[in-house]
Amino acid sequence: QVQLVESGGGLVQAGGSLRLSCAASGRTFSNYAMGWFRQAPGKEREFVATTSWSGGNTYSGKYADSVKGRFTISRDNAKKMVYLQMNSLKPEDTAVYYCAARESTVYSAYYAPDEYDYWGQGTQVTVSS
Repeated sequence: QVQLVESGGGLVQAGGSLRLSCAASGRTFSNYAMGWFRQAPGKEREFVATTSWSGGNTYSGKYADSVKGRFTISRDNAKKMVYLQMNSLKPEDTAVYYCAARESTVYSAYYAPDEYDYWGQGTQVTVSS
């Protein structure tokens, strides 16, 4: 079992930055692909970013087109943490952001919510115009 706890959300003006954190419990965190998703009111949960093993000691990051160049996903396997640095925030980035995890020891990326087995409770990000 993996438990995920997000933090770092809040209210920020357009153009500002926030850094979300996700703390994971459980063993072999390095074997897990991690993702960030978001859900705005009245909308479906959507993919934001993911980091997964890409060979050796490297992990690749993949992004939704809407956040590419503005958001950066990173992970610290020793601390069992994954981060989402969000820069140049826009009002349309307003949503509840969720951290997700799934075990993966193959070189693959996961973009759909139903590909993940574990979810955090979410953290609210509000961007004012």
